[in-house]
Amino acid sequence: MTKIRTGIGGWTFEPWRNHFYPSDLKQKDELAYASSKLSAIEINGTYYSTQKPATFAKWASETPDDFIFSLKAVRYATNRRVLAEAGESVAKFLNSGVTELGSKLGPILWQFMPTKKFDPDDFAAFLALLPEQQDGISLRHVVEVRHPSFVTPKFVELLRKHNVACVLADHEEYPMIADVSADFVYARLQRGVDENPICYDETDMDAWSKRLSRFADGGHPDDLPALCPHISAPQGRDVFAFFITGGKVNAPFGAMEMMKRVS
Repeated sequence: MTKIRTGIGGWTFEPWRNHFYPSDLKQKDELAYASSKLSAIEINGTYYSTQKPATFAKWASETPDDFIFSLKAVRYATNRRVLAEAGESVAKFLNSGVTELGSKLGPILWQFMPTKKFDPDDFAAFLALLPEQQDGISLRHVVEVRHPSFVTPKFVELLRKHNVACVLADHEEYPMIADVSADFVYARLQRGVDENPICYDETDMDAWSKRLSRFADGGHPDDLPALCPHISAPQGRDVFAFFITGGKVNAPFGAMEMMKRVS
C-alpha cells in the first residue's frame, strides 16, 4: 500500500517549545510528541557525526509502529572530489547501526555540496556503492544535488538505472529536478516563511497537495518540469514531503496541514 508521508527536519528546535510543543512537555518527550503528530522525520544529525546503534534503537522505541525516519547520510561520503572513493565512508555509515530502526528506516539522503558538478562516470561509480540491502533490510536511496550541471537527461537516466530518487527541491536557489527516477518520491519544501502559521501560503499548499497526490497515484504533475519521458506506476508510489529550513518555526504545522489535504 502506497502512502504520502509529511514531516520535518529533526525534532529538537528551541522555537518549537511552547509553540508546537506544549509548555509542560519535557524535552526528553519531544520525539514521542512530534511522532504522534507527524508521519516522518528527516534526521540531520547523522550528516555531521556517527551515531551509536543504541541511539537508533532508542529512537525506534519512542515512536509509533508506522512512523518513518529518513536519515541524512554522513557528509564524509559525499563531500569529496572523487566520489568513486567513497566506499569506506558509505560502508561505515551503513554499519553504524542504522538498521536498528528496523521497519522505521526510511530513505537515506545523500546530500551533495552546491559546488559539486555532475561527472557522469564518477557519479555512476558512487551510485554503484549504494547497496540494496543492509543486514537483511531493504534500503531506499535519494540524492540531493544542488548544482545546475545536474539538470540533464543523462543524470535522470543514470538514477533510474540504479533505482535512486532525486530530491524534488522547492528552493529559491537550487534547481528543481522533478523527474521520477525510483519507486518513491522525496520532496523537500524549503520556501516557507516564519510569518505564515502553516509555513506555506494557501495557494502553494493547494498546488503541492495536488502534486504529491498525483505522484502517489503513479503519475506526474502537469505543472512540474521534466527532463525525460515520464514513467508511470499504476500500482502507485510512496511519497515523502518534508518542510525544511524555510519557515522552520511553523514547519510542523505545515506538515500537519499538508497531511490533512492529502489524506
